[in-house]
Order: sequence, then structure tokens, then C-alpha cells
Amino acid sequence: MEMNVLLLVLHISGIWASSNNTSYKDLLQGYLTGQLSSALGSYQVEALKREFKSFTGLMEKKFEEFKEKIDHKMNENKGKNQACNESSNIKNEKYRTSSVAYTRWGKKTCPSGAVLVHSGFAGGSFYTHSGAAVDPLCLPRDPEWGIYKDGTNGGKAYVFGAEYQIDMKNDYMSSVYEHDIPCAVCLVRHRSVAKMFPGRKTCYKGWKLEYNGYLMAGYHGHTAGTMYSCVDSQLDTLHGGHTNKNGRLFYLVEARCGSLKCPPYVEGRELICAVCSKK
Repeated sequence: MEMNVLLLVLHISGIWASSNNTSYKDLLQGYLTGQLSSALGSYQVEALKREFKSFTGLMEKKFEEFKEKIDHKMNENKGKNQACNESSNIKNEKYRTSSVAYTRWGKKTCPSGAVLVHSGFAGGSFYTHSGAAVDPLCLPRDPEWGIYKDGTNGGKAYVFGAEYQIDMKNDYMSSVYEHDIPCAVCLVRHRSVAKMFPGRKTCYKGWKLEYNGYLMAGYHGHTAGTMYSCVDSQLDTLHGGHTNKNGRLFYLVEARCGSLKCPPYVEGRELICAVCSKK
């Protein structure tokens, strides 16, 4: 604002200098000091008034032009500020409305801060089927049906339940051997992405831990292909599910050195994992 006022003053000074300032300044000085005769003074004073009126008219015109420039500049800045605010509001709105979902394997519930979508049964293809689907499923406890025909005829894909195949010298881990596996689908708000990090039990900077556990997959000698899944470290089991019926089998994953660099990895050591989310 101070710069605009300074520019106005300099502009006015230029107008003053470009006018016939010598004549009317001298006339004004003479009139004020009584050095002009009465008749001559009256004539010259009238001329001075006309020049002054012309000068003030020019001043008003230039001031209006200056005011229009300032108003235009202020409107430009206002428009830019509004655009910035709208962009910021869009980003904030996206943050407020964004959510991500993930599956928590081996648990019936979701961690604190996440909303339970449904609690279900882990399932997938049978471990000896060569045409098996590789991804595990979290099947709901309240299934719905479309068009169906009961009874198997061999011309379809299959889905089975899932069992833990954990064989470790650890009472807690071994106690769930051949138990059926639960799962939970969880929704976390104000996040844009959720990702599983193998070989980590904590999250990288800027990420929030949802849960951590052990990396599991199918047995390397079985026919069916599988995917790696992060199974919660605090394992739950399904009630009444301690019967060896096989199906989709979850084994711990060990590191094998060679193309996998050791260190930092260790031959034969079981891998952990973490599921993390980010805004």
C-alpha cells in the first residue's frame, strides 16, 4: 500500500512539472505579495483560476486512472487467493472423505482406529490342485446367493477353508496347528493407501501401523500356487475348527540365501510383516 501511495505522489509531481507552472506560480506569488497592479492582477488572477481549474481536472482524471489500476490489481490478487483457497479446500475434502480397506488375516476383529466391515473365514483353493487360484479370500459369515444348483459336478472352480500349518518350537504358535483361520475386513478412514511390508514389524516414516505379524504362504512343494499374506502375530482360531481337513494351507515363510542377500537376511529365519496405512 505504501508503494502505491508513493507512486501516486510521484505521478502528481510529474503532472505539476509538465504544466505551465512557471506562469501561474509566479502570478500567485505576486498576487499574494501585493506586487501586481489592481487591473493587471485581476486579469492574471482569472487566468490563474482557469489554469488551476484545468490542472485540478487533469489531476482528477489521472487519479481515477490510478484508482482503476489499483482496483484491477487487487481483484487479480483476490482471484489468485480464491483459487489457492479452493485448491486447498479440495485437498482437505479429499483427505476427509478418503478411506481404504484391508484384510487382517488370523483375526476376528480390527485394530483400534479401524472399522470392522465384516468378520469371516479365510479360504482359497485346495493345496494339491494344479489349477488353483492363488489369492486367499476372506469369506463372510452371512453369504448371499444368486442362481445356483447344489451338488458338485467337477466343471467348476472350488473354494475351501484354510488351516494354519505352523510347526515351531513355540507353545503358543504350535497350539494353533491345523486350526481353521479367521479373518476380518477393516476400513480405516482419512487414509489414501494401505500396504503390506514384508520383513518389517514397524512402519516407515509417514506411515501408520495397522497390525504386524508373520509372513505366510503355501508350502513350496505343493502343486497349488499361492500368494504371500501377512497373518496377525496374535493368532485367533475359529470355534470348532480343530480338525485336519486341509484346504488352503498357511505356512510360515523362511528366508533362503543366494539371490536373496544375506545379510541383511538370515538363512532359514522366519519372516515377519507389517500392514501400514498412509494419508
